[in-house]
Amino acid sequence: MKQINKSECCGCAACVQCCPKECISITEDSEGFLYPTIDHDLCINCGLCERVCPFKNEQDSRSPIDVYAGQNPNIKDLLNSSSGGVFITLAKEVLKKKGVVFGAIFDSSWEVFHTYAEKVEDVFPMMGSKYVQSRIGNCYKKAKAFLDQNRLVMFVGTPCQIRGLKLFLKNRKYENLICADVICHGVPSPGVWRRYLAETYGGYNVQAQSRHQATAGKNSVLLSSINTTSPIGDIKFRDKRESGWKKYRFVIRQKSASKADQNTVLSSDIHVNNLYMKGFLADLYLRPSCSRCVCKNGKSQADISLGDFWGIENVSKSFDITLGVSCIISYNKKGTRCIDLLRNNGYVLENRILSEIKQYNPAFYRSVIPNKNRNVFFKKFNQNKDLRYLIVKYSKPSFKDVLKNILRKLLKS
Repeated sequence: MKQINKSECCGCAACVQCCPKECISITEDSEGFLYPTIDHDLCINCGLCERVCPFKNEQDSRSPIDVYAGQNPNIKDLLNSSSGGVFITLAKEVLKKKGVVFGAIFDSSWEVFHTYAEKVEDVFPMMGSKYVQSRIGNCYKKAKAFLDQNRLVMFVGTPCQIRGLKLFLKNRKYENLICADVICHGVPSPGVWRRYLAETYGGYNVQAQSRHQATAGKNSVLLSSINTTSPIGDIKFRDKRESGWKKYRFVIRQKSASKADQNTVLSSDIHVNNLYMKGFLADLYLRPSCSRCVCKNGKSQADISLGDFWGIENVSKSFDITLGVSCIISYNKKGTRCIDLLRNNGYVLENRILSEIKQYNPAFYRSVIPNKNRNVFFKKFNQNKDLRYLIVKYSKPSFKDVLKNILRKLLKS
């Protein structure tokens, strides 16, 4: 592997997991993203790392065989989901067959990582969107081990994570593997997320954690982590209990000492008003590779794609949109069997067309345009400038952008 081009590395860690000499490690850069580092003294130039890289092995776009809008009839599962509640039903069906489900959860420091579940109670933390790039760790290796044991495996992740898995498996057609990618706008920096929590909610460790020390000095604020004094007990990026699906809220609840105070809310904002979400929605601290994603539009080789069916109220009257509606895109027989499982579980399902999803959720096929202030934001960020000031200042749309949005809304109306 040659020197890493950061605009062509999605951080899937397939290269780390496939290396026969274990000479590739993963380290965090000054922006808070993970990148592979090669020990060239150990490298034997076998080329395996390049053969599993999504950017070096781009696929053509695929046309789906089925496109549906869907909504879970189980109100509890629906309310705990970000959109229409599809994931939890499919996960439960996999577990019924003694299978394994891979997905993203929070760790004890409220950072996001991938893991697997063999019990339904361990699947629940995987529910809901998490707007932070997750650490894959060695999940591809673990998934392969389960597959080779003839266990049914469902792996859910961003399109680049699914593409990394498929390449790691050498595109072998495992009949016992279901791959589901989520429609992805782009992945924000774990370093920015870490500091947002530390500055906003306390529990501040100024001393860098050991896993981050390779990339900055020991007193770096960027590399601080939430510690045990943090008051946080639960985080929901997409809570729709109070304001519904269209105006979902970013909610952080307090760590509970007893059942009596488990619902105490530390903060609750409509997503567009939350500081962290402002920067995310302005594309201020997304991974560089997100601006030229090679895994969208069916290129990940997933069996099924899941996401929000924004704009469903404009094309259908079959759903209660206050609770959320999913788009479900099937590319093959496995994906269609997933839709059949949803139908058997009483889902409200309606056949739709791909152009509707592309119109209302363009992240399905289109990469983000980097925020023009991104570089100066990270420069100031690494000078330990106040994060609130930086996000407010550099996520503010220009007059030209405001005018474009006004014209776009007028044209739509």
